[in-house]
This record gives sequence, structure tokens and C-alpha cells, in this order.
Amino acid sequence: MRDKVRAHFCAFFLVNKIMQPRRFISSVVLALALGCLALPAFAAKSTKAAAEPPPSADDLVWRGDHATGRAIMEDLAKEYAKQKKGRISLQPFSTLSGLDAVAQGSADIAGSARGKYARRSEEANITFVPVALDGAVLITHPRNPVTGLTLKQIHDIYYGIIKNWKELGGEDKEINLYAIASPLDGVEFSLRELVFRNGDQRVAAPRLYINTAKLEEAITLDPAGLGLSTLANAYSNKGVKMLSVEGVNPSTSTVADSSYPLYITLYLAQRVDSPKQAAIDHFIAFLGTPGAKDILRRHQLTPYADASNVVAKNDQRMAFIDAHVGRDAASISGAMAAAASTIAAPPPPAAAPAAAATDAKPHVVTAAASSTSAHEKLAKAEPKKAVAKKDAPKKEAIAAAPKKAAPAKATAKAAPAKKETKSKAVAKAEAPAAAAPKPAASFGNVSGGAGGG
Repeated sequence: MRDKVRAHFCAFFLVNKIMQPRRFISSVVLALALGCLALPAFAAKSTKAAAEPPPSADDLVWRGDHATGRAIMEDLAKEYAKQKKGRISLQPFSTLSGLDAVAQGSADIAGSARGKYARRSEEANITFVPVALDGAVLITHPRNPVTGLTLKQIHDIYYGIIKNWKELGGEDKEINLYAIASPLDGVEFSLRELVFRNGDQRVAAPRLYINTAKLEEAITLDPAGLGLSTLANAYSNKGVKMLSVEGVNPSTSTVADSSYPLYITLYLAQRVDSPKQAAIDHFIAFLGTPGAKDILRRHQLTPYADASNVVAKNDQRMAFIDAHVGRDAASISGAMAAAASTIAAPPPPAAAPAAAATDAKPHVVTAAASSTSAHEKLAKAEPKKAVAKKDAPKKEAIAAAPKKAAPAKATAKAAPAKKETKSKAVAKAEAPAAAAPKPAASFGNVSGGAGGG
């Protein structure tokens, strides 16, 4: 019975379609078209599922600042996967987010444009491995006529002393200084460590952005804007202009020969007790291969293993910066001059630069540690200098008094009194000069530290 019903239904359907040939043909064509469209998507989905291998012990999660992510990790991760050494999942955001994720175990490695910060307990069990040298570059809008800055000008701009482009040979416009908002940003911290000998230095930068990518976008829209990025990120961005420093343009060659003074180190950070230690060591070994070094160079970076000459000149570089910003090296603690911003030798398997390998203390010397000890000594030294300056006029007055012939006692007594009054006035006038390192009170919004990279 069922077969008869089915046969009658099919016959009716065929007769109906034959009587309406156009509708029948259209239905067939539509069905074929939908089938053709569905097949590639189904095939692609099947191929993708087949191409993605299951997670392995060599897979790593990287998190860190945008500067390191854009400059290094994207192409390195692709090449690493291409060579079937492992997969690296990238989570670019900020320096602290990466370091904290490594400390908490939610990421295996982190990218940072600064070394370990001793005051943060979260970084106590993190090792910083130098990977490459980059340039910290000041950027502005291409239409801005200013082409370069001196170290002293950079110091005074960030300190809120220079506020108008006219003071730099540009137009009569206020300098719109941009900075990174997140605390302890790698690039900002490293620049301030160089210019101020203090990575935590508060600066007069009211315009804050979450990372260097957003900061660069803002600069492309503001002819009066000034901000900080890196050579690796800014060199290919036609919307911004990199400024020279002391007449030297930032480039791979000027970083490699240390003639560009504001070069910084990019690090790979890992937990000391990481459960993925074997996979991390595998990736660090890959960074020393010719293929990985070529990727770094394409991004305007100098592989750290090839930077022994630059590392050896670090003390000369810091002395050069001190002199040009007007910082008397003799008045700075000897401990600061010896320990400031040294670059540690990378651990095996990366090749150690000769200069760093001969260091009696091969561990990473942090910028924060050097700044803290030096500033404590400076704080003790400054009151002594102020007292010495204050007492100097009094000593001169006492020494000069016996030499003068006093015709009348009243005159003899009055003269020292006037000199003493004058010396007090001079001492008060000189007191602010002794406290010059303190920032001006008119900073407005200031960013202490800074963030996302």
C-alpha cells in the first residue's frame, strides 16, 4: 500500500513539474548552486580541522606590550610554526599584563622593553632574557618643521620646562606631549631611566594612551603632537616622523654602533620555575638561529647576541647623556655611575656578548635598583651642599671684617650686619636651585611611571 502511495505521489510531482518547466528548471539550478556554495566552505572547514594539530608540550602563550609584540613576536611566531617547532599564541596588551600573567602562570613568556623592577614583588621570580636592541624614538607629525632634538631639550620637555615648539625652532604652538598611561610601561620606563636616571620619573604629559600603537595614531592627527615609540614600530609608519637626537637619526646602523644614544633592550621574560621550561628553552634557542636573526633585522632590531660592542660602550653612553642634559657626573653617586642601566648577559643558549660575560655580576642589574640606591645617596648629599652654600657668605664676611679699617665702632658693627642679612637673602635665593631636581608645581596631569608599550 505504501509503495503505491509513494508511486502515485512521485508521478503527480513529475507531471506537475513537467507542466511547469520553467519553475522546475529554476528549482534544479538553485539547488545545484547552493550545493556548489556549500561544498567549498565544508571542504575548508574539514581541511582546517585536519591542518590544526592538537596542542603539544612545545606550544607557548606569549603576552606583553605592543612594542615587543608588533616588532618581534608576530613574524617570529609564524616562522616558529612554519618550522614545526611549536605554536605560540600571542596576547599583546601591556608590559605589566604580560609580566603578571607570567607570574600567575596564565602565560608562559612575556615581552618587555625594560628589565626587572625590583620594587615589584610580582617580578621577583621572573627572569628577563635580553633578545634585541631597539631605539627609543621621539615622533611627531610629518608636517611639523622640527627635525631633531637635543638630549637637554628632551629632558626639559618631559620636565615641563619647554612647552612651545617655537623654543625648538618650530611654529608658535604649544607642544602636545603624549605618553603611555599604564604603570611602568617598558618603553617609557627605559627612556626616563636614560634621560633622568630614574625610570619612575614623573613627567608633564597630560595626554595618555594605553599603548604605543594608539599613541602613534594620535600623533598622525596632531601636527603639534610629540610622543615616544620605538624604531621597530615607527620606521614604516608614514603618518609619523622620527626626530634625530643630538643630530643622529635613529636607525639600525646608528643603534648598532651606539652613536644613537637612546637605544633600549627588548626582553623575553619567564618564570624561574615554569612548567614549560623545556619549551621555553627550545624557543630561546630558536631566537639564536640565522632565520630568527634575519626577522629581527627586518624589523630594524639588532640581535642582542651580536651587540657586544654596544654593550661594552654603555658607560660611555651614560656619561654622554649626563653631560648633555647638564647632569654633573661628579655629583652623582659613584654607585649610580657604576650600576645604571647595565645590560646583563643572556643565559644559554643565546651567545653572551664578551663585555657582559666578563662582568663579575652576570645577573640582571635593574634600572630601578640602580636608581633607588643612587637617589638615596643624592638625598643625603644635597642637604650638605645647601648648608655649605648657605655658610659660605658668612665665612667670607668673617674673614673680610678684620681687614677693613673701622673709623667708628658703629660703622664697624653695622657692616657685618648688612653682609649677614645679604648672605641670608642669597642663601634663600639659592635654596630653590639646590632643589632643582623637584618638578615644577604647574604640571597639571602627570603620569608617574607609565604603561602599555
